Amino acid sequence: MQLDDDVVGSVINRLRRAEGQIGGIIRMLQQGRDCAEVVTQLAAVSRALDKAGFAIISSGLQQCIAAGDGGEIDLAKLEKLFLSLA
Repeated sequence: MQLDDDVVGSVINRLRRAEGQIGGIIRMLQQGRDCAEVVTQLAAVSRALDKAGFAIISSGLQQCIAAGDGGEIDLAKLEKLFLSLA
């Protein structure tokens, strides 16, 4: 499966933002910032990573459906991928 270039670009941008957020969290910890602020930022990074994963899975599913080549979609594999992000 080859991901659409637009999806790849979007996911890369999301991951780069998450990378920056993680750097910020590390600095927050080093500065002794409030625990609630740190946890809030960790939750935001976690959501960003989940969205990146869902975008990849969604794009792959769309390709499988659009291909219409009669090939079976491996629902168990797809479910496992979705649950890995849950």
